[in-house]
Amino acid sequence: MCGITGFYTKNNPDFVSKQELDLMTSCLVHRGPDAKGSFYTDLIGLGHQRLSILDLSDDANQPMESHFMRYICVYNGEVYNFKEIANDLNIEFKTNTDTEVIIEAFAEWGITFINKLNGMFSIGIYDKQEQILYIFRDRIGIKPLYYYWDGENFAFASEIKSLLQVKQIREDKQLNNFAIYEFLHLGYIPEPNTIYSNIRKFPNGQIGIVSQNGFRLESYWDIEGSIRRNLISDFQEAKERLHNLIKSSVSMSLLSDVPFGTFLSGGTDSSLLTAIVAKTHTQKLNTFSIGFEDPQFDESKYAKKIAEYLGTNHQEYIVSETDAKNIILDMLDFYDEPFADSSAIPTMILSKFAKQSVGMVLSGDGGDELFHGYGSYIWARRLEKFPYRNFKNVFAKFLEISPYNRDKRAAYLFKYKNKDTLKSHIFSQEQYFFSEKELGKILNPDLIFDNSLEQDYSNFVRKLTPEEAQAIFDLRYYLKDDLLVKIDRASMRYGLETRVPLLDHRIVELALNIDPKLKISNNVSKFLLKEILFEYIPKEFFDRPKSGFSIPLKKWLYTDLAFLIKDYLNESVINEFNIVEFSEVKKLVKEFRLGKDYLYNRLWLLIILHKFLVKNKELK
Repeated sequence: MCGITGFYTKNNPDFVSKQELDLMTSCLVHRGPDAKGSFYTDLIGLGHQRLSILDLSDDANQPMESHFMRYICVYNGEVYNFKEIANDLNIEFKTNTDTEVIIEAFAEWGITFINKLNGMFSIGIYDKQEQILYIFRDRIGIKPLYYYWDGENFAFASEIKSLLQVKQIREDKQLNNFAIYEFLHLGYIPEPNTIYSNIRKFPNGQIGIVSQNGFRLESYWDIEGSIRRNLISDFQEAKERLHNLIKSSVSMSLLSDVPFGTFLSGGTDSSLLTAIVAKTHTQKLNTFSIGFEDPQFDESKYAKKIAEYLGTNHQEYIVSETDAKNIILDMLDFYDEPFADSSAIPTMILSKFAKQSVGMVLSGDGGDELFHGYGSYIWARRLEKFPYRNFKNVFAKFLEISPYNRDKRAAYLFKYKNKDTLKSHIFSQEQYFFSEKELGKILNPDLIFDNSLEQDYSNFVRKLTPEEAQAIFDLRYYLKDDLLVKIDRASMRYGLETRVPLLDHRIVELALNIDPKLKISNNVSKFLLKEILFEYIPKEFFDRPKSGFSIPLKKWLYTDLAFLIKDYLNESVINEFNIVEFSEVKKLVKEFRLGKDYLYNRLWLLIILHKFLVKNKELK
């Protein structure tokens, strides 16, 4: 894993100086502490910070030139099938790294080479002869990439902070008001937006082509094109095909020249990956988990039990409130824009802990979205049915007067603006964030927008179930722009490479075409995945409610983290930025303190946003 940077200008030698390219690159040293390299002319530049995982020699450093010197490449990620591609090329290679295979494959096949890659990647390749810069991002969006384009000048980088090292980009930056709306609704900022109006997220599954003719995007993969007319409905067929692909993906993901391990939470996804590695790998596997001092949130005993059953070298770390406070105060520096997923805190702590022993880990991200593991999928089905669909206002009012906070929270799920925005509403309310109706009350009127996230789900080759449509919403947005961002920044903060075998595009394409009845069966979520898991670990190990990877944030906002409410939600700070109405914020704080504890994530959103604004006061 690495950090990449670069720029291309049509005719402006002052756009990025050599010193600025150096700053763009060096500020990503945490992503790649092992080596640094650059290629620079007045009109094109490429920079690279390397984390050595394959071929630890200096010959594998980047930027890397093709054998005939025409192309030069910077690359972040791993291509797991690079040896198979190398065999197809039938040339003598100088290194044992996937970077060399990537650039030679491009030299041989052009941009169509991208269809041969299995892995996670962001790639920049410059054609010196034609003076064209090509940008590629993996199908699912596992590896990050951001870009700036003003019609004449283009720049890209693995993280936003890198782009802000360029004077022109930094001076042009403005606050993206629509991104604020999205953030308060979802807890993250989805593609293509960032908190800055002049910086965008590069789309997954696409190719960017930058030349003297301008900049354009071309798609080479998307979810719509991966969905087939006929579903795989036979249990045995689906199970066998899925099992074989997972084993294949895990095997490919273990390619490494450094020690590795797995993140083991004790849940379905991480336990399955860990079990497959433990059963097939000859050496004793390293596994890592964390727990919490608060027993209500401490799941470490389940991970430990599974580790003992599989015979792994298990290490656990118990997170204290002091650990969390130290991370929270610096979190904005890591994520570069408002990001409210509080599970980033334990993920960072876990990454730092694992890095002491290994250079690479496997993580189980993707299982919930692909095999319907979230409660939001049950709500998607419920809200489409009679009588919930027809009498949503009645249900909302009935639940509102309940004495139980659980019912009061559920009332919000029935208060959606309209059916067209139901999927984002369900996600938002499952996460305890602001609904669109609430945003209409709390936001400055100039910052109220129409939701643009919902897309037409009727243009697929077959009719999707409500669960499938909700899951595709999560694949498009939540997985890519929250969960994968979280794991990337948290692990790369400490130079730890994280691989996600369940997001192998072959598994994604298969899962999208498995009958939803095999994903949720008899109210058992992730049914098919669990049936595979139970071939490795006894079912009784998992006879417990599903638990997310979360911290006791609600409790901490009442206690050790209460100072965040005082520091960032006071009248002076709120009125200085004029994003939200202080009277509404004051009301939220009061209701939270009087017992409506389910409001804690709304307060967390406002804290994170205003903490960012305080730090970046020059933004307008």
